[in-house]
Amino acid sequence: MNNEDEFYDAVTGLDSDESYEGVSVASFKDALVFDGNSQKNNGSVAQENGIKKHRTSLPSAMFSRNTVSIWSILKKCIGLELSKITMPIAFNEPLSFLQRITEYMDHTYLINRACSLPDSIERMQAVAAFAVSAVASQWDRTGKPFNPLLGETFELTREDQGFRLISEQVSHHPPVSAFHAESLVGDFVFHGSIYPKLKFWGKSVEAEPKGTITLELLKHNEAYTWSNPCCCVHNIILGKLWIEQYGTVEIVNHSTGDKCVLNFKPCGMFGKELHRVEGFIQDKSKKKHCVIYGKWTECMWSVDPQAYEAHKKSERRDGKKQKNEEQEGAENDDADDMPDAQETVSVVPGSTLLWRIDSRPAHSAEMYNFTHFAMSLNELEAGMEAVLPPTDCRFRPDIRAMENGRMDEASKEKERLEEKQRTSRKERVKNEEEWSTRWFQMGTNPYTNSQAWLYSGGYFNRKYQDMPEIY
Repeated sequence: MNNEDEFYDAVTGLDSDESYEGVSVASFKDALVFDGNSQKNNGSVAQENGIKKHRTSLPSAMFSRNTVSIWSILKKCIGLELSKITMPIAFNEPLSFLQRITEYMDHTYLINRACSLPDSIERMQAVAAFAVSAVASQWDRTGKPFNPLLGETFELTREDQGFRLISEQVSHHPPVSAFHAESLVGDFVFHGSIYPKLKFWGKSVEAEPKGTITLELLKHNEAYTWSNPCCCVHNIILGKLWIEQYGTVEIVNHSTGDKCVLNFKPCGMFGKELHRVEGFIQDKSKKKHCVIYGKWTECMWSVDPQAYEAHKKSERRDGKKQKNEEQEGAENDDADDMPDAQETVSVVPGSTLLWRIDSRPAHSAEMYNFTHFAMSLNELEAGMEAVLPPTDCRFRPDIRAMENGRMDEASKEKERLEEKQRTSRKERVKNEEEWSTRWFQMGTNPYTNSQAWLYSGGYFNRKYQDMPEIY
């Protein structure tokens, strides 16, 4: 069967949908997803303080991937376009890519911190920490999220973190996922669109998450833009799967001219740079105000540039002898073994901690290495079915079956949905019809002057007539 799915990993009235100024907390709460006093369902209960407590585990542990040979699939596809390869469902995780990008919001407190800071350099530090934290959930997440179907949506409202988010799959070829998140009290808007570009290098798959991310701090009248680093999954054919992020991320404050440049370092021959991030913040006159450093899997720190350089010189002197004694390793044609990484970041005296990763659930390894936040994204609570649109990915039968451990059913449902999508596409071509997005429209990002999928409003008015039947 010719599969047209994309393979990628991972890898913005109340007419209030149109305006954020002067909007009260009460008006936002009128549009919440469901009653916070819902009865226990699917592991979700209400805490004594009224804040909803979300589930902390999946209904079933992950399926073993040891019995599936990905080489039996890829060996037939060498030299072909990677997007045409059908992957066994055993290599998926029970989340849609729309839910995966929602994990950007796991550390929303860093945006709230930025909103509260009076100094633009300090705000940039918080935004830089948020940009790094947004990719931290990918650590050890070697499962592939499900490709969203065209027209698929996902919404999430978190009162405790102070935001609501809507996302939509706006294109299938190429695959483009657009998202829009906003503060419940009108402090920020966070939006963007992601379209992963994949390269298969024989033993690894590299995902370049093309697309611009925009964060607007409304009370400061500031807008920040950046793009995420590349993500590479090693040992696709043989050996233990492991992930690294690399590339330069440039965060620009379009209001002040401040800029943060972050270098996600590749692991290198001996793995010394594995997971490391290093960069700096400069103002519009190119004066460096601080150095940002750490690991995207652990923590990020900020320190005075002179103190950082002095510390690095000391480290270079201490490590010179060891470097001279190192011998270049031979190429391994069987597997790219994951280098041993230092457990902690060497903290420069005088540094300020910007962010530290949260610990994962004790049973995370048996549940796709999900974080606490990821564990809750697909839960379907009492009252949701009456409020959510039928396109929400919580209603996808293949993902639901997989998280419940029914792998055969999940595989059959996945194949059915893919065939349904192909049939619908052929019908549109036959009838000369164009697909119309519902909640996002192509426009121009006012800060970068580039084309972008922008939220057109209206989703939280809950008027979901004439929605497509994609499941």
